[in-house]
Amino acid sequence: MDVRLLLENTLPGLGYELVDFELTPGGGFRVFLDKPGGITVEDCVKVSNHLTRLFMVENIDYERLEVSSPGLDRPLKKESDFVRFSGQRAKIKTRMPIEQQKKFSGRLAGVEDGAVQLEVEGRTVAIPLAIIDKARLDPEF
Repeated sequence: MDVRLLLENTLPGLGYELVDFELTPGGGFRVFLDKPGGITVEDCVKVSNHLTRLFMVENIDYERLEVSSPGLDRPLKKESDFVRFSGQRAKIKTRMPIEQQKKFSGRLAGVEDGAVQLEVEGRTVAIPLAIIDKARLDPEF
C-alpha cells in the first residue's frame, strides 16, 4: 500500500492538505497537514481518529500516530506551495550549486518555467524545482 497516495486521496475529502509525513524510530507515524486559516487541536483530533480507522482497514502497521500542523516554518514540497506562499520569506537548499552556492534565503516571487523565483538581496535567482533538496518558509516576526 502506497501510504502517500492513501493520505493524498483521503485528506482533501476531509478538507485538509497533506504537507508531509514521516516514519519515526520505534514505529511512529507522523502526519503534517494544513488548511486555509491554519490547523487547530480539534482538526488534529478529527484527522487522527479518521486515520486510525483507515489504517486499521488498510492494514497499515504503526505503533503511534501523531497528527500536527507543519508549523510556521512549514516545508515547501510542491510547485503549488511556492506559488501559494509567494511574497513570503523562504530558505532553500539545492542539491547542485547555483552561482557557486547551495543555500539561499529570500522572498518567494512565484514559479516560472519550472523554476522558483527567489528575490535575494535585490536580484532574482531562478532555482529549478528539480534540484531543490529542502525548502521551508522563513517566518518574519
